[in-house]
Amino acid sequence: MIKSKFAVIGLGRFGGKIARQLARRGAEVVAIDDNEDKVESLKEDVAMAITMDATDIRALRSFKIDEMDAVVVAIGENFEALVLTVVNLLELKIKRIIARSGSAHQKMILEKLGIKETLSPEEEVGILVAERLIHPSVKTFLQLPDGYEIAEIIAPEGVLNKTIKDIDFETKYNLTLITVKRLFEMDKKGHIEKERHLLGVVLPTTMIYDNDEIIIMGKEIDIERFIEMNK
Repeated sequence: MIKSKFAVIGLGRFGGKIARQLARRGAEVVAIDDNEDKVESLKEDVAMAITMDATDIRALRSFKIDEMDAVVVAIGENFEALVLTVVNLLELKIKRIIARSGSAHQKMILEKLGIKETLSPEEEVGILVAERLIHPSVKTFLQLPDGYEIAEIIAPEGVLNKTIKDIDFETKYNLTLITVKRLFEMDKKGHIEKERHLLGVVLPTTMIYDNDEIIIMGKEIDIERFIEMNK
């Protein structure tokens, strides 16, 4: 498997957690900040730690940041610097940009710029952000003791239009399927809106369809194997 490459810009407590967790998950991580002390604190934990002003597009270009699979902009104290960094990354046509937003107003500004993925430190934790970066199909997950976790993932292509019995989560993947979330059309005072609801207890004959989300429990390594095998 090709190792994913990520850059994390802004190495405060939030950005530092994301960088370290990505590295623990086996990704190649480049940590960037204009504060040398923050960079020094991460240099032993990531592939590369660089002191750089990310608002300088020439510095970003010279570093070849366009080779990253994704860039996380986690600058927290200076929203102007965050916006300038995001604009630079957009100019450099970065494949995937995830930016921190400290308020609804900041999120709106970032979305107007064209940023589709924003993070709120109040809603996200570094470990979940790292999981979503490595596996974009993971919507959320909960760590459990002894290496187990419960993960909510977008149903991968390899299991679509198959029954639970045919997929055989337990025998083939060593996983337990908890339930399925599915989109339903709901009549809201004459307006049809799509809402996602749990199916509850699923049967062996239950089919998995496109746009379903499945909630599974198992070892981290088995969940990763399931995702990779069914891309």
